[in-house]
Order: sequence, then structure tokens, then C-alpha cells
Amino acid sequence: MAIDIGRRKFISVLGGAGFLWPLAARAQQAEKIAKIGVLYPGAAPPAPPRMESIRKGLRQLGYVEGQNVAVELRYAPAGLQQLPDLAAELVRLKVDVIITFGDLAIKIAQQATSTVPIVAIGDDLLGSGLIGSLSQPGGNTTGLTILAPELSAKRLELLQRMVPGMSLVACLWDPTTGKSQVAMSENAARSMKLKLQIVEVRKPDDIAAAFRAAQDGHAQAVNVFSSPFLASLYREIIDRAAEHRLPAIYQWKEHTEAGGLMSYGPSLPAMFEQTAGIVVKVLKGAKPSELPVEQPTKFELVVNQKTAKAVGLTVPPTLLAISDDVID
Repeated sequence: MAIDIGRRKFISVLGGAGFLWPLAARAQQAEKIAKIGVLYPGAAPPAPPRMESIRKGLRQLGYVEGQNVAVELRYAPAGLQQLPDLAAELVRLKVDVIITFGDLAIKIAQQATSTVPIVAIGDDLLGSGLIGSLSQPGGNTTGLTILAPELSAKRLELLQRMVPGMSLVACLWDPTTGKSQVAMSENAARSMKLKLQIVEVRKPDDIAAAFRAAQDGHAQAVNVFSSPFLASLYREIIDRAAEHRLPAIYQWKEHTEAGGLMSYGPSLPAMFEQTAGIVVKVLKGAKPSELPVEQPTKFELVVNQKTAKAVGLTVPPTLLAISDDVID
């Protein structure tokens, strides 16, 4: 009987240990979960494939949401004035790194913290003064610069090839992105003997007025400058361009797929997967101040022939020949 009692006590102790062990393991696992904050300066969550590509990039490098990484996404449905509060909230949550987009949101994140690493996708990180240099960013910010001023100027060249006899282009500009896109596009326009009509867009309600201004000014085409805010309004911009029968060029392939005339810019999936790679380097201990800023590795020219016909244009064969994708 004594042996049986002892055996029961032994089994009981094992059972208790077995009960406690998963709790300890789960607690240890919880401690290892990395927390990523995402500060998005749009009125709605980032449109696909942005977050999907970030998550894919993280998974490929061993970080799986719900297992060893958590993602805290914040965006600004009430407008850009929300961004400081959202950035402060992410800092209070003690995230390990903040991913953010567009020069304004990056600046606000920098104002919210000088210690939490920031991985930024910026229009012009160096030109906007957000980093010290591309090779040695300094501070707590690194990431990816998308060469927005150069690409906005390049899109003027593509528009000129698409629209015969074009002399005036309306440019939709989000002033929070700074003046570098305006300056470089104006320089390019002078060399191409084009005139630009710079139209500010500060809030969603400005889109309709911007297209009326472009029509009243006799613009023959529209160049949508790089901006996360403008990108979040792409459906209304595409609809207004169609309403006014104005050829328009965009930054992202997804906008051409949604009915825009043409686009030229980095591949969104490739760029966001690349960003995830930078985030993982930071999570593994790399210092943002010493982590060189990267550039996109893949660019796409996409043309929508159906939209071209709707605005009375024929896509030149030379443009079709250099396109990465043609939508019929």
C-alpha cells in the first residue's frame, strides 16, 4: 500500500510538472514575440499587395504572424492630423520597430521617438533631410527610398510619348511630400518644352476640384506625383480622369490594373518584401544608423490599352515594346 501511495504521489508530481511546463513554455514563447508597428498615412488600410507582401517577406525569413511576430497597424481615417497620436500609440505599445511610409509620416514617427528603430519607405529620404546619408543614415531611421523626384520626372517623358502634341501637364501634388518632385519635374519639363500646372491636393475632397482646375487650365494630361495619401485615393483619381477624358500616369501597376491609363514605378510586391528584409535585420540587432538605405530593385511600365481607347489615344508601338505589361 505504501508503494501505491508513493506511486500516486510520483504520478501526481509528474502531472503537476506536465501542467506547469506548457504554461512556462508559452510564457517563454510570448516573450520572444517581436512586435512591429505600422504607421500608414492613408485614410484606409494599405491596399493590397502592401501588407500581404510585408507578411510574405517576414514569413520567408522565419517571422510568422501569430507565432513569433505581431503586427500593429495604424492608419488615419480622420486625416493626416491623426498621425502624431497614432505614432505615440505605437511607441506606448513598445513596438520593436516602426514601418512607415511617405516623408510626412516618417518625420512624425521621428518626432514620436528617437529610440525605436524606424524602417521607412520614403519618397526622397535624403533630399527631405530625414537621414544623414544613404550609406550611414544616422539616428534611428533607415529603410528604402523610392526615388520619387526622378521617377515623377521620368513619367513626364512617358506621357509625352503617349500623348501626341502635349504641351501642358497638370501634376497632382501632395504638399506634405516636399518640393523635390515639383522641382525635378519642372526641370525635366523645361528640357522637354512642356509647361506644368501644379495642383495641390491636401484632402480627399480636393480631387474633384483638382480635375476641374486641370480642365479649366486646358491641361492635356495628368501626372499623379508620388504620395501614400494620393495612392490611397487612386480609385477616385481614376474615375475623375475618365470623367474628364484626361490621360493620366500613375506610380503603381495596381492603378493601371484598376483602370488608369499607364504607370511607371517600383514593383509593389518586390518593394514591400524588400522592406520586410530590412525589418528583420533590425529585429536581429542591426542598428538603423549604420544600415544603408536601399533602393527598389524592380521597376515596371504598365499600359492599359482599353483606357487609352476610351480617352481617344492609340498606344505607340515603341511604348508597347518597352512595357512590362499591357492590359487589353
